[in-house]
Amino acid sequence: MTIRPIRPLFAAVLLLALAACGFQLRDALTLPPDLGPVRVVAADPYSTLAQSLSQSLARAGATVADEDAEGVATLRLVSENWVTIPIAIDEFGRAQEFTLRYAVIFRLDGAADEVIVPQQSIDLSRDYVAPPVDSIGRASESELLARELRREMGASVLRRIDAVSRRVGG
Repeated sequence: MTIRPIRPLFAAVLLLALAACGFQLRDALTLPPDLGPVRVVAADPYSTLAQSLSQSLARAGATVADEDAEGVATLRLVSENWVTIPIAIDEFGRAQEFTLRYAVIFRLDGAADEVIVPQQSIDLSRDYVAPPVDSIGRASESELLARELRREMGASVLRRIDAVSRRVGG
């Protein structure tokens, strides 16, 4: 019976501790106020990252234009590069640990070809263990990591745009 009064007290203490540590939710994505419609252009016409960025921009409130639209802001994915690097080998010289690296170079230009976000690169990587005798497990783990890196890359590009927008606008 004494447990019931403790629960609300515990919840209140937990909320106070969370507020005291400085935790706060990330603000919504801020795009430049006069950006207008945006098109996402990638070197690879089938780029999953370009499709993901278009969807994320639309969720953030931007008007997403077709890739062939003229006179609109352009988020240009200059390059996307995937590299798998072996980082550890076993006694037989077979790779057992790998680093999966994903690098993207991008820039954001306004409708009048002015530079809003200068060309820059983002490089993400993840390490994973893949025993040489388990080729199926290695493939599935690397595919899972690739999906995770694509998702993180999209968020990173949008955070860079957001940071520039906040610096210029505020």
